[in-house]
Amino acid sequence: MADDTSPVLANARKDDLVDGEEAARSGPLEPARVPGGAESPEMSGSAEPDGLLGGVRTSEAPRPPRKRRLLRRLLIVAVLLVTMVVATGFAVVMERQITLNGNIERIPGAFPEEAGRPARSVGDAQNWLLIGSDKRPGESGSQRADTIMIVHVPADRARLTLIGIPRDSYVRIPGRGNNKINAAYAFGGPKLLIKTVEDLTKVRIDHFAALDFKGFVAMTRVIGGVDVYVAREVYDPANKVTWPQGMVHLEGEKALLFVRQRYNLPGGDFDRIKRQQAFVGALGKKIISRELLTDPLKLNDFLEALTRAVSVDSGVSLGTLRDLALELRDIRPDTVDSATVPTLGSAMVKGASVVRLDRKAGRSLFQAVRDDALEEYFDQNGGLNDLRILP
Repeated sequence: MADDTSPVLANARKDDLVDGEEAARSGPLEPARVPGGAESPEMSGSAEPDGLLGGVRTSEAPRPPRKRRLLRRLLIVAVLLVTMVVATGFAVVMERQITLNGNIERIPGAFPEEAGRPARSVGDAQNWLLIGSDKRPGESGSQRADTIMIVHVPADRARLTLIGIPRDSYVRIPGRGNNKINAAYAFGGPKLLIKTVEDLTKVRIDHFAALDFKGFVAMTRVIGGVDVYVAREVYDPANKVTWPQGMVHLEGEKALLFVRQRYNLPGGDFDRIKRQQAFVGALGKKIISRELLTDPLKLNDFLEALTRAVSVDSGVSLGTLRDLALELRDIRPDTVDSATVPTLGSAMVKGASVVRLDRKAGRSLFQAVRDDALEEYFDQNGGLNDLRILP
């Protein structure tokens, strides 16, 4: 065996190093070919590991599979489509808000002068004066408030209370002497009616809303009407309509005739207030129903009819109404209370039938409104209207 340190082996190693350097300078070796043009398996490129060329690793990254590139493009297109849909939806919502807001009539100068007005209710409670009339505020011709209600919204937004004021209530109208309360609206519009109600109740009115009865008819048609229970058959001689005993479907003009009937009711104006409050409750139940809220077209038609029918004080924006609606989202028919201001019955004054108010009992009720304590008041004193059975 030759010694590793022999001069022959040393020279052989030097020759091997020289040959390796020359091979590196001259580039990769051509693969050896065998007869017939085939490459030698030992020198074939297929024998090299992935990423190597001639024993040298290349820096070029592998191209992604074709399916992955297609998926990436589809995702980009999907994102663009979703963005366009969201942008379009936002534009439509904004357009509808602008349109609906434009439908609502604002009443400038609806409130009386600040001096002498009652203090605000406790906390965040609100009091709205709601009326129903044949004409919108400002329209030509005589106007009288056919329906007058104080709507109390408590600070906790857990309930609503509708307090009806008979339209024939005999009260003092500032600057006009004693008269039926609905005459205040005819004499001086919302400002004089609010002044009259505030002087009577010592309750500050925060907002005013008037419902045009023509718009009322359109609203009932959009929602498909409501059903109420009539205790006994009643004939309306003024409109020649008979209301049968049992469930009665009210829609359009028929609903308007029902809530406005004055003659031949056992309790006169008091029964009419009950009818109106019952209808408002039934309408509210239909509005918050899944049938309406899950039908975008029907909901839009209802909002169109509502905003065209209502007039509000200039301090009520669409944002005000939207925020209040969100705050009252848990209100249900069983959390809406209805009452009438205390009265002493009817009387004749100068040949006209009027309603005499019970001022002493009224003071306790209106104090509860100011203190935002109506639930406790009714628990102790009663006085809520039973709207399940109507005259």
